[in-house]
Amino acid sequence: MSILWQSTVGQPPRGLVASPGASHLVKVFLVRNWFVLSLPLVAVLALFAPGLGATGGRFRPEVTGKLAVALIFILQGWTLPTAALREGAGRWRLHALIQTVTFVVFPILGIVLDRAIGATLPPDLRLGFLFLFVLPSTISMSVVLTTLAGGNTVGALFNAALSNLLGVVVTPLWMGWLMKWSGNIQPMGGVIRDVVVLLILPLVGGQLLRLRFATWADYHKKALGHTSSCLILFIVFTAFCNSVQQGTWQSLPSSWIAGTAIAVASLLVSMIGLVELLSRALKLDRADRIAASFCAPQKTVAAGIPLAKALFGAHPGLGVILLPLLLYHPLQLMVCGVLADQFARKPKPNPPNVRSAP
Repeated sequence: MSILWQSTVGQPPRGLVASPGASHLVKVFLVRNWFVLSLPLVAVLALFAPGLGATGGRFRPEVTGKLAVALIFILQGWTLPTAALREGAGRWRLHALIQTVTFVVFPILGIVLDRAIGATLPPDLRLGFLFLFVLPSTISMSVVLTTLAGGNTVGALFNAALSNLLGVVVTPLWMGWLMKWSGNIQPMGGVIRDVVVLLILPLVGGQLLRLRFATWADYHKKALGHTSSCLILFIVFTAFCNSVQQGTWQSLPSSWIAGTAIAVASLLVSMIGLVELLSRALKLDRADRIAASFCAPQKTVAAGIPLAKALFGAHPGLGVILLPLLLYHPLQLMVCGVLADQFARKPKPNPPNVRSAP
């Protein structure tokens, strides 16, 4: 677990015995993980004040929510390291594996599972699982964990950036088809308009800003990231406010929530194992296998939540639709943190032209 702790507070804990620095480490941990810890808090807040963030409420989410989505993608385009696409383009087997798992294997698995058990799920939860299966990978955590585990950082950065660029187009296309396939008919004209206006144009605008102000954006990347996180929390809050006010959660027993947590945990572990098998079948080296392990199985909450807002709008069940993603996100941090620790502990093999000392 030292890698997981190291990625958040900078150094591993010295033990469970209280020490003068223990409270400081806890404070640093809370500060650096404030976003993940805030996700359940805003959901709980929505239970007590649903009128604030529901449609027509004081925060006017029908307007401010769309503005938040557009601003998130402006910031994402502004800070997206597209130079990594040029630097890391050569490892085609690694890239093919990660993008195929993300946008082909995951969705096909989702279709198979939906065909098997989808009809037994509440409609909004069923839609939430389909949405989870077609999301792109994370950017920051996949790169951080790859680096800590001693993997191919440039390859991870390349695939994280490419995945998020493709996801703006591929995820809505998959969802449009899957919603029709699963019988969840929704007019696609408005969805396509919102995708273009709220996702694609802001992303392009952010990239244009990067042409002139890349240095400034890189220097203030942490502050811009916090801004995006706050906007995401606002969208989650308004989504849950609508769900609470419409009584959506009353029709979803707690057993469904527990079952969803078990399902996403099983999915995550299974996909990590599948990626490892595919990496070995493709004869990827150790560094590329590590990058694949931390890019292909992960799903982004940073782009996923605004994508959901653009796709589903003021849908009263948006909170339930987001449930699988909101459970998958912290689980992938914990599981992949442990996995990074295991990779880091294994001795690195000597290069072919280097002999071990006698």
